[in-house]
Amino acid sequence: MPVDGRSHIRIARPSRDLAAAERFWRDGLGLSVLYRAEGGERPGEHDLLMLGWPDASWHLELVHDRAHPVEPRPTEEDLLVVYLDGPVPEEAVARLEEHGGRRVASPNPYWNAWGVTVEDPDGYRLVLCRRGWSGS
Repeated sequence: MPVDGRSHIRIARPSRDLAAAERFWRDGLGLSVLYRAEGGERPGEHDLLMLGWPDASWHLELVHDRAHPVEPRPTEEDLLVVYLDGPVPEEAVARLEEHGGRRVASPNPYWNAWGVTVEDPDGYRLVLCRRGWSGS
């Protein structure tokens, strides 16, 4: 199979607290839990949470290794952008905040003009963009 626009994408990140991350991404944004696994204390085993929309061509994988935790190190430019093609509902932002998110200003004025940026419990940023995606 060639690598092209039909290839499924997995965005993998470490998490300090999978329960907090799940509340943000599932209860706050509305992603579904696609898969969950609990690791153990042995080397190479880790807890895993995969979230996404079942019909999307991407999903988010969050991992936590209890024996050797990896501290998330996001920057202000590590973004997951969701293009809404319409206004950003304030109730959606409030729901994200109620479930562990923190609304922040972006250092990039483009995202402040066209959307709302919310940090997840691990410090990664989600942008809800009111623009649509045209592929260009």
